[in-house]
Amino acid sequence: MIFKLLLLLIPVSLILEYVVHAGPMWVFITAVIAIVPLAEFIRESTEHLAERLGSAIGGLLNVTFGNMAELILALFVLYEGHANVVKAQITGAIIGNSLLGLGLAIVVGTFGRSNQKFNRASAGRLSSLLILAVIALMTPALFDYTERGMSGAASASMLDEKLSLGVAVILIIVYVANLVYSLVTHRDVFSDCDEAHVPERTHDAWPVSKILGILIGATIITAVEAELVSGALEATSEQLGVTTFFLGITVLAVVGNAAEYVSAVYFARKNRMDLALNITVGSTIQIALLVAPVLVLVSYFMGHPMNLVFGNPLELIAIAGVAFAVNAIAHDGETTWFEGVLLLAVYVLMGMAFFFVTPPT
Repeated sequence: MIFKLLLLLIPVSLILEYVVHAGPMWVFITAVIAIVPLAEFIRESTEHLAERLGSAIGGLLNVTFGNMAELILALFVLYEGHANVVKAQITGAIIGNSLLGLGLAIVVGTFGRSNQKFNRASAGRLSSLLILAVIALMTPALFDYTERGMSGAASASMLDEKLSLGVAVILIIVYVANLVYSLVTHRDVFSDCDEAHVPERTHDAWPVSKILGILIGATIITAVEAELVSGALEATSEQLGVTTFFLGITVLAVVGNAAEYVSAVYFARKNRMDLALNITVGSTIQIALLVAPVLVLVSYFMGHPMNLVFGNPLELIAIAGVAFAVNAIAHDGETTWFEGVLLLAVYVLMGMAFFFVTPPT
């Protein structure tokens, strides 16, 4: 119900921008919140389509469209030339999904329960992929640091772009291989968690025409709202007295994944921590192994090339911290409320650090 009410902000944001010509901050706030229900409708329509096409193809569709709102928003911000904000958005999505989203799910899910259990094999695979993502995302930054001291800034920047393109291609290949591994060749190993890709049917099946109509319509409107957000980004940061870097790593990152947080909390409360874990950490995997590389490749066609060199070491520390945190949670196959509190505490601490840090130039 709340998502339907938030849809009212779509015409409100358009009126504020094109009719009233309101201040950028109000346009930014209404457009950002309007993206939340759109992300939920994209997710829900994809689930209905997945139910019709089977678990394997359905799983592929869910992971493909799961971060569509996040990707669209990042593309428009990137088109405006804010590559550092997009990198911050990537970092924010990674730490937000696995710390904020998973932390909330664990706290709510274990309320009134001593603990909750989940599939250790699936959680172990996710942990391994996160460690790979950390290594891959750290490599361009370490390379840049080394190369600038040997060949100068200009030469290093050119090499950074070439290395980032190579890393992007490798990450996409690994992501596709992960889909084949989990949905085809070793599907039986993760059978207990297949429902994470195709949730239980608690609703009447939608006709294909309705599914495609909502999917296409929500994607187009998301693009419109994303354009409003990107256009008002700088002015809003000045009015709020915060950096665009901070807005990217907190607000923009959380908005694109808010619907998934709600789903994770819902399933955790239903004592289905497998689904909650796959929704949150699985989304983190998609951001690191698919969304970030796709943004790097697309940026070259936009004329605003973006590399994978994170200019602030704190971003790399945050991403590495996520891998360690998820590994610590996943190793025993169960969670308690205190582990959820710890994840939330780490997220708040990182948020405070990003608020005060000097953004990369």
